[in-house]
Amino acid sequence: MSLEFEKELKVTKTNIPGLLVFDLPVHGDNRGWFKENWQRAKMTALGLPDFGPVQNNISFNAKKGVTRGIHAEPWDKYISIATGEIFGAWVDLRPGDSFGQVFTTRLDPSKAIYVPRGVGNSFQALQDGTAYTYLVNAHWSLEQKKTYTFVNLADPELNIQWPIPLEDSERSEADLHHPMLKDAKPMAPKRTMVFGSSGKLGRAIRRYAESHDLRGFEYHDTDTFDIADAEAYTAIDWDLYGTIINAAAFTAVDEAETTEGRKNAWRTNVQGVKNLARIAAEHRITLVHISSDYVFDGTKELHTEDEEFAPLSVYGQTKAAGDALVENVPQHYLLRSSWVIGEGRNFVTRMLGLAQNHAHAEAPSDQFGRLTFTDDMANAIFHLLDGGASYGTYNMTGSGRIASWYDIARLVFQTAGVDPDTITANSVAEYAREHHAAMRPQNCSLDLSKLEATGYHPKNWEQSLTTYLAKELEQR
Repeated sequence: MSLEFEKELKVTKTNIPGLLVFDLPVHGDNRGWFKENWQRAKMTALGLPDFGPVQNNISFNAKKGVTRGIHAEPWDKYISIATGEIFGAWVDLRPGDSFGQVFTTRLDPSKAIYVPRGVGNSFQALQDGTAYTYLVNAHWSLEQKKTYTFVNLADPELNIQWPIPLEDSERSEADLHHPMLKDAKPMAPKRTMVFGSSGKLGRAIRRYAESHDLRGFEYHDTDTFDIADAEAYTAIDWDLYGTIINAAAFTAVDEAETTEGRKNAWRTNVQGVKNLARIAAEHRITLVHISSDYVFDGTKELHTEDEEFAPLSVYGQTKAAGDALVENVPQHYLLRSSWVIGEGRNFVTRMLGLAQNHAHAEAPSDQFGRLTFTDDMANAIFHLLDGGASYGTYNMTGSGRIASWYDIARLVFQTAGVDPDTITANSVAEYAREHHAAMRPQNCSLDLSKLEATGYHPKNWEQSLTTYLAKELEQR
């Protein structure tokens, strides 16, 4: 081997998406050589993902001809050579159009390669005493090993031209018996954890995942996982997860004004979110979190994502505090909603029940907004996750006209065939005085333009309401 000294740091893309080869500057003199083996700032500027390595491994190969792989592992890795030389072969084992693509090259101390999660890795030592070193961004565990994907080194379909014939190489017994590419199972995606799975939105998220045959989803609610308990997180290998969707929240706005309710609201909406944010940041997990228009005071007629917090209630305060914690997570989507309607009891079902029983109903005529249907919210969540939208905060409600709760109550009564003029219009302040309730923002309408710019267009809430009521009436 003859090292190429004093060349510039540069990166070359390969035919396998995300697989990058680096030329490394090596500085030599009569004593030997020195190199910057991995330099975060310079390499990320050239396109290396900021992959957050947590473990460094070294494979020492005593003899020329030692051949290892092909193994796809559930982490990203950055491979370099400390001494010696290898012939490397990489096979894309991720599901998709590039499955089965092969790239080969030689690596010595002046070259390195970045291998994304799910790309199978193998190499052959071309010198005695070759030391192969790699950084990975997940800790090895037995649970991680169960997710490995293997392919046989000798598969003729791969057509890898090994410099030393495999029959003359040194291989492990396991590597001799791995499946051929046609029988290999593609690397499964990282898992998704959903919290609040029994709530209105949690159930909608589960319906979406199951109807789209999405794999690797796990669901928890308060009876199986307490997000506010820091100790609960220690039982899970979080390196196996790529996404956390937090649909858990304390949403009893008026109860949050009581002594016990205040404690519970802060425990779930702040302490729980603090724990989730810490785990997501430490393990480079994408955190999806659902917030509320109640973080604002409602003085503006239309709220944008960057409006400053000004909550009127304890509930609003806890949601604002949770938002501030989520915003510190590098990979996050924070979806802000209002007036959520889904499976289970809510304003619409309550009004429908009153209409069918010809009972007295009242609703504020001076609080304005749009309904958010949980199925629409679930669609928006997966649009952001799957579409590569920039991380950050997005408003998400139904589209269409802005209406009051009184207007919506009238629509429900009309659909039920009951005279809407029987509904009493009241005010937010009047309701708060009479019921010792929390103050609500007057204007709850959210600007949807940022979300729409990503290509997602929320459904018109009145059309969604018509569909929702038809289903409710059919079931009653």
